[in-house]
Amino acid sequence: MPDEIDAPGNGTPMTPQQAFAELSRIVLGQRPLTQVLLRVGELAVATIPGADEISVTLVEKGVPHTAAFTGSLAAALDERQYAAGFGPCVDAAQSGHTIRIDDVADTRTYTDFAAIAARSGVRSILSIGLPMPQQVLAAMNIYRFGEGPLDAEAERVAQEFGRYAAVSLANASLFEHSTLLAARMQHAMESRAVIDQAKGMIMITEGVTADEAFQRLVSASQAANRKLRDIAAEMVREVETGRRARR
Repeated sequence: MPDEIDAPGNGTPMTPQQAFAELSRIVLGQRPLTQVLLRVGELAVATIPGADEISVTLVEKGVPHTAAFTGSLAAALDERQYAAGFGPCVDAAQSGHTIRIDDVADTRTYTDFAAIAARSGVRSILSIGLPMPQQVLAAMNIYRFGEGPLDAEAERVAQEFGRYAAVSLANASLFEHSTLLAARMQHAMESRAVIDQAKGMIMITEGVTADEAFQRLVSASQAANRKLRDIAAEMVREVETGRRARR
């Protein structure tokens, strides 16, 4: 579970326009996805009327988790839903729809979860499905403790905020995945290079073909129960160390 974050400093509500402007200023690469998620939560709780705690649910490869939250109760209530396999935040993320519970003490939906939320001091809940890349589903969950439900204005602002936030989250998610893919490709290229280098050394020292040299590396890898790249890198290091010693 991520670290809890504080609500914005002076508690002064932000206008939606101020929040949208700040979301638009999030520069890809300057913050990791986790920090973008945390900032989205901070802006949401400062912008949406009646919001007391907010969390962001991500569903990746079918597994939901809370990626950011502005209060520990929101995170705990999310976890209750994940354990049950359903609930407003899970269903909003999976469907992309908005789910609202105006009064957790008087609802016929999610009755077990609603009872737990009521005992925790929550009065109303609003979960907004966020449009995200196909491989990631997301929802923003808004919890209110005070009297009165999260009204139509809160829902309107939350939905509008969610559209802007989804762009920032989607871009940050795609950037992070692209960066990870690039790093993996770079590692694969480096692995191939060191394997080719080791093959060349075997071909020269033992007078065998490229295929035979590769099979000898494979046999050494299997015998030592170690990665092929590690065996190749070790061989290259030993040869280079021997060359330096002879100078």
